Amino acid sequence: MAVAPLAQQEIEDRLAELPGWSLDGDRLARAYRLDSHFAATALVVHIARIQDELDHHSDLTLGYHTVTLTVNTHSVGGAVTALDFELARRVEAIAPGHGAH
Repeated sequence: MAVAPLAQQEIEDRLAELPGWSLDGDRLARAYRLDSHFAATALVVHIARIQDELDHHSDLTLGYHTVTLTVNTHSVGGAVTALDFELARRVEAIAPGHGAH
């Protein structure tokens, strides 16, 4: 899948559809709080599966009751692309099932 950097306005428009997500420098970012370390770990594993399906990987940080995710597309110089938003959308869809908020 060929990807291209998104314009700033396109990024802002897409972020409006993903509450909780933000632009942190040149990366999309989201932190989730969970009820237990086990739930946070399960979310990380589920995100890893989605990343493998998309062949697009973020930086994931597992904390005691938290999961933090940041992503951009290295193949276009570290810019934000539609692929980053697809990953964010898919993660956002599964996070509530793990009790994330």
